[in-house]
Amino acid sequence: MEVKPTYLGTMISLATVAFGLIAAGAWNAFITNLIGVFLPKGNGLVAQLVYAVLVTILAIVVVNSLGKLADREAGAPKTP
Repeated sequence: MEVKPTYLGTMISLATVAFGLIAAGAWNAFITNLIGVFLPKGNGLVAQLVYAVLVTILAIVVVNSLGKLADREAGAPKTP
């Protein structure tokens, strides 16, 4: 049975997204627990704010880095 490249590409994409969501959930739990270590109990709103700021900064750094990498790769000469 032959698997068409489009199906294989779709399955790879789906698996990548699925594992990415699992990893995101693990990091979410880790960061939430880490913030809980440094902030006393009863500061739920402050902890959520700290979490939101940290995740936003991390997202900006990652997206910016990926954009620079994509720009660098787009300008690089293609070698066969």
